[in-house]
Amino acid sequence: MPGADTPRVLILGGTAEAAALARALADTCSGLVAVTTSLAGRTRKPAALPGRVRRGGFGGAAALAAYLTEQRIAAVVDATHPFAAQISANAVAACAAADVPRLVLSRPAWTPRPGDNWVEVDTMEAAAGAVPRFGRRAFLTIGVQDLGAFAGLADIWFLVRLIDKPAGALPLADYRIITGRGPFTAAAERSLMEDHRVEMLVTKASGGAATAAKLDAARYLGMPVIMVCRPPVAPGTTVCDVSAALAWIRDGLRT
Repeated sequence: MPGADTPRVLILGGTAEAAALARALADTCSGLVAVTTSLAGRTRKPAALPGRVRRGGFGGAAALAAYLTEQRIAAVVDATHPFAAQISANAVAACAAADVPRLVLSRPAWTPRPGDNWVEVDTMEAAAGAVPRFGRRAFLTIGVQDLGAFAGLADIWFLVRLIDKPAGALPLADYRIITGRGPFTAAAERSLMEDHRVEMLVTKASGGAATAAKLDAARYLGMPVIMVCRPPVAPGTTVCDVSAALAWIRDGLRT
């Protein structure tokens, strides 16, 4: 068991990479580091994780800095979703204020492959503006927070995939909700798109293997993909896989 003087690592999580890092630390650094994984709390039943789990936001950069100091956090790994720009910005400011080393663990972005028909846009509003160009039935895999950008498309039917069923109605005129958590298969994604007669896929350039099958399915079907590009990665040391993050933490323990 970690003691009072054991270095403490805070993982800003909510991604498969964050969970994998927490498990890797439990497997390889047991007793050498105490791990806390922070989750935003948007998913109702997150997978079980080793170490401590904290749910809910911190309340801004100043509050996060205070938490780092009070909890004597030795290092922070920002392994949040590539589109979680606000928490990443808060982590930059908080770690600077508290003088805590910070690493960004950011999964590689998807890149177009031969046969893809991607329309890359910078904002969710631009994605909504592009939808009518490709038909009247769209498959949205963007999460629940950004759906408001599509509220004005009264003549579009949406298939909306979410991890959890929402508590209330969505801000869309005509839609059907399905729930699911990756990994998905290309065959299942093709069947889903064909069964619902969708004409386009709208998604974020999140990267990762768990949900990449929808891109394979769209390519197979010749379907356009409206791809919302990532915001810039937060400044600082960045790695793209769990093994590199693990090495960074181990190196820090030796100093």
